[in-house]
Amino acid sequence: MKEGEGVVVNETIRLAVVQMACNAERDKNLDKAERYVRQAAAEGATLVLLPELFEGAYFPQVEREAYFALAQPVEGHTFLPRFQALARELGVVLPISFFERANQAYYNSLAMIDADGTLLGVYRKAHIPDGPGYEEKYYFAPGDTGFRTWSTRVGLVGVGICWDQWFPEAARIMALQGADVVLYPTAIGSEPVEAGGLDTRRMWRRVMQGHAVANGVFVAAANRIGVEGDATFYGTSFVCDLEGEVMCDAGSEEEAVLHATLDVTAARAFRAGFGFFRDRRPDLYAAITTRDGGETS
Repeated sequence: MKEGEGVVVNETIRLAVVQMACNAERDKNLDKAERYVRQAAAEGATLVLLPELFEGAYFPQVEREAYFALAQPVEGHTFLPRFQALARELGVVLPISFFERANQAYYNSLAMIDADGTLLGVYRKAHIPDGPGYEEKYYFAPGDTGFRTWSTRVGLVGVGICWDQWFPEAARIMALQGADVVLYPTAIGSEPVEAGGLDTRRMWRRVMQGHAVANGVFVAAANRIGVEGDATFYGTSFVCDLEGEVMCDAGSEEEAVLHATLDVTAARAFRAGFGFFRDRRPDLYAAITTRDGGETS
Protein backbone atom coordinates (compact mmCIF):
# COMPACT_ATOMS: atom_id res chain seq x y z
CA MET A 1 0.00 0.00 0.00
CA LYS A 2 1.01 3.62 -0.53
CA GLU A 3 0.03 6.73 1.38
CA GLY A 4 -1.10 9.85 -0.46
CA GLU A 5 -2.75 12.95 0.97
CA GLY A 6 -4.00 10.98 3.95
CA VAL A 7 -5.71 8.33 1.81
CA VAL A 8 -4.48 4.75 1.65
CA VAL A 9 -4.27 3.66 -1.97
CA ASN A 10 -3.98 -0.02 -2.80
CA GLU A 11 -1.52 -0.92 -5.54
CA THR A 12 -3.73 -3.82 -6.58
CA ILE A 13 -7.30 -5.02 -6.15
CA ARG A 14 -7.88 -8.76 -6.11
CA LEU A 15 -11.28 -9.08 -7.71
CA ALA A 16 -13.48 -12.18 -7.81
CA VAL A 17 -16.59 -12.50 -9.98
CA VAL A 18 -19.19 -15.13 -9.09
CA GLN A 19 -21.31 -16.75 -11.81
CA MET A 20 -24.12 -18.87 -10.42
CA ALA A 21 -27.53 -20.39 -11.08
CA CYS A 22 -30.47 -19.08 -9.07
CA ASN A 23 -33.98 -20.35 -8.41
CA ALA A 24 -37.03 -19.62 -6.28
CA GLU A 25 -35.51 -21.23 -3.16
CA ARG A 26 -34.26 -18.09 -1.44
CA ASP A 27 -32.39 -19.69 1.45
CA LYS A 28 -30.49 -22.03 -0.87
CA ASN A 29 -29.49 -19.12 -3.11
CA LEU A 30 -28.23 -17.11 -0.15
CA ASP A 31 -26.32 -20.11 1.22
CA LYS A 32 -24.73 -20.71 -2.18
CA ALA A 33 -23.76 -17.07 -2.55
CA GLU A 34 -22.11 -17.15 0.88
CA ARG A 35 -20.19 -20.32 -0.02
CA TYR A 36 -18.86 -18.68 -3.17
CA VAL A 37 -17.86 -15.53 -1.29
CA ARG A 38 -16.00 -17.66 1.24
CA GLN A 39 -14.31 -19.58 -1.56
CA ALA A 40 -13.30 -16.36 -3.32
CA ALA A 41 -11.87 -14.90 -0.11
CA ALA A 42 -9.96 -18.12 0.64
CA GLU A 43 -8.45 -17.84 -2.84
CA GLY A 44 -7.26 -14.31 -2.13
CA ALA A 45 -10.08 -12.01 -3.28
CA THR A 46 -10.54 -8.64 -1.57
CA LEU A 47 -13.57 -7.56 -3.66
CA VAL A 48 -16.30 -10.05 -4.66
CA LEU A 49 -19.08 -9.42 -7.18
CA LEU A 50 -22.28 -11.52 -7.17
CA PRO A 51 -25.00 -11.46 -9.88
CA GLU A 52 -28.06 -9.22 -9.96
CA LEU A 53 -30.97 -10.16 -7.66
CA PHE A 54 -29.27 -13.44 -6.78
CA GLU A 55 -31.53 -14.13 -3.79
CA GLY A 56 -34.22 -15.61 -6.04
CA ALA A 57 -35.45 -16.43 -9.51
CA TYR A 58 -35.54 -13.58 -12.02
CA PHE A 59 -39.17 -12.64 -11.40
CA PRO A 60 -39.51 -9.64 -13.82
CA GLN A 61 -40.09 -11.99 -16.75
CA VAL A 62 -43.80 -11.55 -16.04
CA GLU A 63 -46.04 -8.97 -14.35
CA ARG A 64 -47.42 -10.31 -11.08
CA GLU A 65 -48.59 -8.21 -8.14
CA ALA A 66 -47.54 -10.95 -5.73
CA TYR A 67 -43.85 -10.38 -6.49
CA PHE A 68 -43.88 -6.93 -4.88
CA ALA A 69 -43.93 -8.81 -1.56
CA LEU A 70 -40.30 -9.83 -2.24
CA ALA A 71 -39.09 -6.24 -1.73
CA GLN A 72 -37.69 -5.09 1.61
CA PRO A 73 -36.55 -1.77 3.06
CA VAL A 74 -32.90 -1.26 3.89
CA GLU A 75 -33.66 -0.80 7.57
CA GLY A 76 -34.65 -4.17 8.98
CA HIS A 77 -33.60 -6.07 5.87
CA THR A 78 -33.43 -9.81 6.42
CA PHE A 79 -30.22 -10.72 4.57
CA LEU A 80 -28.10 -7.56 4.15
CA PRO A 81 -26.85 -7.86 7.77
CA ARG A 82 -25.76 -11.42 6.98
CA PHE A 83 -23.51 -10.17 4.18
CA GLN A 84 -22.27 -7.27 6.32
CA ALA A 85 -21.15 -9.82 8.91
CA LEU A 86 -19.59 -11.94 6.17
CA ALA A 87 -17.67 -8.98 4.75
CA ARG A 88 -16.40 -8.12 8.25
CA GLU A 89 -15.36 -11.71 8.98
CA LEU A 90 -13.52 -12.19 5.67
CA GLY A 91 -12.24 -8.64 5.15
CA VAL A 92 -13.76 -8.34 1.67
CA VAL A 93 -15.79 -5.64 -0.06
CA LEU A 94 -19.24 -6.88 -1.13
CA PRO A 95 -21.62 -5.05 -3.50
CA ILE A 96 -24.97 -6.77 -2.85
CA SER A 97 -27.92 -6.55 -5.26
CA PHE A 98 -31.44 -6.59 -3.76
CA PHE A 99 -35.08 -5.62 -4.38
CA GLU A 100 -35.72 -2.49 -2.29
CA ARG A 101 -38.96 -1.07 -0.95
CA ALA A 102 -38.93 2.57 0.17
CA ASN A 103 -42.43 3.43 1.40
CA GLN A 104 -44.52 3.26 -1.80
CA ALA A 105 -41.53 3.14 -4.16
CA TYR A 106 -39.73 0.01 -5.36
CA TYR A 107 -36.19 -0.09 -6.72
CA ASN A 108 -33.65 -2.51 -8.15
CA SER A 109 -30.89 -1.57 -5.74
CA LEU A 110 -27.37 -2.36 -4.60
CA ALA A 111 -25.88 -2.05 -1.13
CA MET A 112 -22.14 -1.33 -1.03
CA ILE A 113 -20.64 -3.11 1.96
CA ASP A 114 -17.06 -2.26 2.90
CA ALA A 115 -14.51 -4.77 4.16
CA ASP A 116 -15.30 -3.92 7.80
CA GLY A 117 -19.01 -4.61 7.29
CA THR A 118 -20.01 -0.95 7.05
CA LEU A 119 -22.91 -0.20 4.71
CA LEU A 120 -21.44 2.68 2.69
CA GLY A 121 -24.65 3.45 0.84
CA VAL A 122 -27.20 2.30 -1.71
CA TYR A 123 -27.31 2.72 -5.48
CA ARG A 124 -30.68 2.46 -7.26
CA LYS A 125 -30.60 1.20 -10.85
CA ALA A 126 -30.97 4.18 -13.17
CA HIS A 127 -31.90 2.54 -16.48
CA ILE A 128 -34.93 0.25 -16.30
CA PRO A 129 -35.62 -2.08 -19.25
CA ASP A 130 -39.08 -2.92 -20.52
CA GLY A 131 -39.62 -5.63 -23.10
CA PRO A 132 -40.66 -9.26 -23.51
CA GLY A 133 -39.02 -11.31 -20.78
CA TYR A 134 -37.52 -8.25 -19.04
CA GLU A 135 -40.54 -6.32 -17.79
CA GLU A 136 -38.73 -4.40 -15.06
CA LYS A 137 -40.64 -1.13 -15.44
CA TYR A 138 -43.65 -2.86 -13.88
CA TYR A 139 -41.66 -3.38 -10.68
CA PHE A 140 -38.89 -0.81 -10.44
CA ALA A 141 -38.95 2.97 -10.39
CA PRO A 142 -36.01 4.68 -12.13
CA GLY A 143 -33.24 5.14 -9.59
CA ASP A 144 -32.87 8.53 -7.92
CA THR A 145 -29.42 8.20 -6.34
CA GLY A 146 -27.34 9.20 -9.33
CA PHE A 147 -24.36 7.08 -10.25
CA ARG A 148 -22.11 6.15 -7.37
CA THR A 149 -18.42 5.48 -6.88
CA TRP A 150 -17.45 4.44 -3.38
CA SER A 151 -14.15 4.83 -1.58
CA THR A 152 -13.73 1.34 -0.13
CA ARG A 153 -10.93 -0.27 1.78
CA VAL A 154 -9.61 -1.79 -1.47
CA GLY A 155 -10.00 1.22 -3.77
CA LEU A 156 -12.54 3.35 -5.63
CA VAL A 157 -15.34 1.10 -6.88
CA GLY A 158 -18.18 2.13 -9.21
CA VAL A 159 -21.20 -0.13 -9.65
CA GLY A 160 -24.02 -0.08 -12.20
CA ILE A 161 -26.72 -2.75 -12.49
CA CYS A 162 -27.38 -4.83 -15.63
CA TRP A 163 -29.20 -2.55 -18.15
CA ASP A 164 -26.96 0.30 -16.94
CA GLN A 165 -24.07 -1.50 -18.63
CA TRP A 166 -25.34 -0.55 -22.10
CA PHE A 167 -25.13 3.20 -21.41
CA PRO A 168 -21.72 4.88 -21.87
CA GLU A 169 -22.82 7.89 -19.82
CA ALA A 170 -23.05 5.76 -16.67
CA ALA A 171 -19.53 4.35 -17.00
CA ARG A 172 -18.13 7.78 -17.86
CA ILE A 173 -19.65 9.38 -14.77
CA MET A 174 -18.28 6.66 -12.49
CA ALA A 175 -14.86 7.11 -14.11
CA LEU A 176 -15.08 10.87 -13.62
CA GLN A 177 -15.78 10.17 -9.95
CA GLY A 178 -12.46 8.33 -9.82
CA ALA A 179 -13.49 4.68 -10.16
CA ASP A 180 -10.60 2.24 -10.48
CA VAL A 181 -13.02 -0.51 -11.50
CA VAL A 182 -16.62 -0.48 -12.74
CA LEU A 183 -18.74 -3.49 -11.79
CA TYR A 184 -22.03 -4.73 -13.20
CA PRO A 185 -24.11 -7.39 -11.40
CA THR A 186 -26.26 -8.83 -14.17
CA ALA A 187 -29.22 -11.05 -15.07
CA ILE A 188 -29.31 -11.40 -18.86
CA GLY A 189 -30.01 -14.25 -21.22
CA SER A 190 -32.01 -15.34 -24.20
CA GLU A 191 -34.60 -13.07 -25.80
CA PRO A 192 -38.06 -14.55 -26.39
CA VAL A 193 -39.40 -15.16 -29.88
CA GLU A 194 -41.51 -11.98 -29.81
CA ALA A 195 -38.30 -10.02 -29.26
CA GLY A 196 -36.68 -11.64 -32.28
CA GLY A 197 -34.77 -14.30 -30.38
CA LEU A 198 -31.63 -12.13 -30.55
CA ASP A 199 -28.47 -13.53 -28.96
CA THR A 200 -26.94 -10.48 -27.25
CA ARG A 201 -23.98 -12.06 -25.49
CA ARG A 202 -21.26 -10.80 -27.87
CA MET A 203 -22.56 -7.23 -28.11
CA TRP A 204 -23.21 -7.28 -24.34
CA ARG A 205 -19.54 -7.95 -23.73
CA ARG A 206 -18.26 -5.58 -26.42
CA VAL A 207 -20.14 -2.57 -25.10
CA MET A 208 -18.51 -3.02 -21.68
CA GLN A 209 -15.09 -3.54 -23.24
CA GLY A 210 -15.69 -0.20 -24.95
CA HIS A 211 -16.41 1.43 -21.58
CA ALA A 212 -13.10 0.08 -20.31
CA VAL A 213 -11.17 1.54 -23.23
CA ALA A 214 -12.95 4.92 -23.32
CA ASN A 215 -12.47 5.45 -19.59
CA GLY A 216 -9.23 3.64 -18.85
CA VAL A 217 -10.82 1.50 -16.13
CA PHE A 218 -11.18 -2.17 -15.36
CA VAL A 219 -14.69 -3.53 -16.00
CA ALA A 220 -16.34 -6.71 -14.73
CA ALA A 221 -19.76 -8.32 -15.08
CA ALA A 222 -21.26 -11.16 -13.01
CA ASN A 223 -24.14 -12.96 -14.71
CA ARG A 224 -26.32 -15.92 -13.78
CA ILE A 225 -26.73 -19.17 -15.70
CA GLY A 226 -29.49 -21.71 -16.16
CA VAL A 227 -33.09 -21.91 -17.34
CA GLU A 228 -35.66 -19.85 -15.43
CA GLY A 229 -39.13 -19.74 -16.91
CA ASP A 230 -38.76 -18.84 -20.58
CA ALA A 231 -35.24 -17.46 -20.24
CA THR A 232 -31.90 -19.21 -20.51
CA PHE A 233 -29.31 -17.03 -18.79
CA TYR A 234 -26.09 -17.12 -20.76
CA GLY A 235 -23.40 -16.53 -18.14
CA THR A 236 -20.16 -15.56 -19.92
CA SER A 237 -19.20 -13.40 -16.94
CA PHE A 238 -15.84 -11.70 -17.38
CA VAL A 239 -13.25 -9.16 -16.29
CA CYS A 240 -11.47 -6.94 -18.79
CA ASP A 241 -8.56 -4.56 -18.42
CA LEU A 242 -8.39 -0.90 -19.41
CA GLU A 243 -7.43 -1.83 -22.97
CA GLY A 244 -10.59 -3.93 -23.26
CA GLU A 245 -8.68 -7.22 -23.19
CA VAL A 246 -10.48 -10.04 -21.41
CA MET A 247 -8.47 -11.07 -18.34
CA CYS A 248 -10.70 -14.00 -17.38
CA ASP A 249 -14.13 -15.28 -18.31
CA ALA A 250 -16.59 -18.10 -17.78
CA GLY A 251 -18.62 -20.23 -20.12
CA SER A 252 -22.37 -20.18 -20.64
CA GLU A 253 -23.37 -23.22 -18.58
CA GLU A 254 -21.11 -23.63 -15.54
CA GLU A 255 -21.00 -21.93 -12.19
CA ALA A 256 -17.63 -20.29 -11.62
CA VAL A 257 -15.53 -18.00 -9.48
CA LEU A 258 -13.27 -15.85 -11.66
CA HIS A 259 -10.20 -14.10 -10.30
CA ALA A 260 -8.26 -11.12 -11.60
CA THR A 261 -5.57 -8.94 -10.06
CA LEU A 262 -6.14 -5.31 -11.02
CA ASP A 263 -3.00 -3.16 -11.06
CA VAL A 264 -4.57 0.08 -9.90
CA THR A 265 -1.33 2.06 -9.71
CA ALA A 266 -0.37 1.28 -13.31
CA ALA A 267 -3.93 1.92 -14.49
CA ARG A 268 -4.03 5.38 -12.92
CA ALA A 269 -0.78 6.32 -14.62
CA PHE A 270 -2.00 4.98 -17.98
CA ARG A 271 -5.31 6.80 -17.64
CA ALA A 272 -3.64 10.11 -16.89
CA GLY A 273 -1.10 9.75 -19.68
CA PHE A 274 -3.61 8.73 -22.35
CA GLY A 275 -5.37 12.06 -22.13
CA PHE A 276 -9.03 11.13 -22.57
CA PHE A 277 -10.02 13.08 -19.49
CA ARG A 278 -7.62 15.93 -20.19
CA ASP A 279 -9.07 16.44 -23.67
CA ARG A 280 -12.74 16.22 -22.79
CA ARG A 281 -14.93 19.21 -23.76
CA PRO A 282 -17.82 19.35 -21.28
CA ASP A 283 -18.67 22.82 -22.59
CA LEU A 284 -19.76 21.17 -25.86
CA TYR A 285 -21.74 18.30 -24.36
CA ALA A 286 -24.97 20.04 -23.31
CA ALA A 287 -26.94 18.23 -26.01
CA ILE A 288 -26.40 14.92 -24.27
CA THR A 289 -28.63 16.11 -21.42
CA THR A 290 -31.58 16.48 -23.84
CA ARG A 291 -33.89 13.83 -25.25
CA ASP A 292 -33.40 14.75 -28.90
CA GLY A 293 -29.88 16.19 -29.09
CA GLY A 294 -31.22 19.72 -29.40
CA GLU A 295 -29.88 22.84 -27.75
CA THR A 296 -30.54 23.43 -24.09
CA SER A 297 -32.08 26.68 -22.95
